[in-house]
Amino acid sequence: MFFKIVPQSILQTPAPNDAYFLQAWAFCQSYLDGEKEFVLQTSGSTGQPKPIILTHRQMQASAHMTQQALGLQNGENALVCLNISYIAGTMMLVRGLEIGLTLYVVPPSSDPFSEIPKDIHLDFAAFVPLQLQTLLEHNRHDLLNKLKVIIVGGAAVNIPLLAQIQQLNVPVFSTYGMTETVSHVALRKLNGKDASDSFELLEGIEATTDERSCLRLKSAVTNNEWIQTNDVVEWTDNQHFRLVGRSDNIINSGGVKIQLEKVERVIESIWGSSLRYFVWWQPDERLGQKLILVVEANQTFDNGSLRMNLERLLSPYEIPKEILCYKKFIETPTGKVDKRCTFEENK
Repeated sequence: MFFKIVPQSILQTPAPNDAYFLQAWAFCQSYLDGEKEFVLQTSGSTGQPKPIILTHRQMQASAHMTQQALGLQNGENALVCLNISYIAGTMMLVRGLEIGLTLYVVPPSSDPFSEIPKDIHLDFAAFVPLQLQTLLEHNRHDLLNKLKVIIVGGAAVNIPLLAQIQQLNVPVFSTYGMTETVSHVALRKLNGKDASDSFELLEGIEATTDERSCLRLKSAVTNNEWIQTNDVVEWTDNQHFRLVGRSDNIINSGGVKIQLEKVERVIESIWGSSLRYFVWWQPDERLGQKLILVVEANQTFDNGSLRMNLERLLSPYEIPKEILCYKKFIETPTGKVDKRCTFEENK
């Protein structure tokens, strides 16, 4: 089941009966009727979810930056399979309205192509990593390669998925952004001969870092106000940066500062397990903060080989002191693992 939105005729399109499609229809009506402000919720992946007011002008600026960066054209077709209650899905609607893309809206699911007839040609799609991984596991390579461009965001692209993306001919970009920046403000090419490990700022984005090496951003999408992030970056030049991790994911264990994302990347590089996991910490009388590994599993398992491999690549303080197994991780409404809430609920 899908809902087709043609920007040129949406104002004359009757309201659909389905509640989710009605929400998309109502947003498009309000946007084209000149509504000046919209309230969106942050996803809650890095803190408590909160409402944020974004203006029509900010959304419009973001849509045209994406159009320029990806070469999107009036009359092309786009798949809207991200939750339209949050910024990623909302901005797919706005891009359609601003650029003139025909939109095929489907409810969020792990396999969004299942709702679209095969005779409909799509040019552009935005996925979260789980959706793209599912499509590749279901051998949807032929459908994906018919697209002109794909963007993937909302969570990090892990090493196994990155390897699978190399099988695709269609250009795939990882996105960097947040609700406060009205979706993405930087892109990283994941496949092809020009693939990169750095994000490139979109044209018109000013960026700098604070004393913590955390990114600060300013442009028309931020209402020309500086947005301070907690994302630690390393600049490769004045337009490109590597994402190191979040400053609030740095712990002090025995006087040694540890970036949690660094440890997760090392574990990912050596551990072939399909289990979900994350690195976190517990209070400790001796160390102050003790590093732990949290795994989504029904039972404990032998971690001897994992620990042995980690000892080759990490310092003693960066090796998790304990492994905790939780039956089910708690997720945010956008499908990200809520690390803090998962740990607090299982203490």
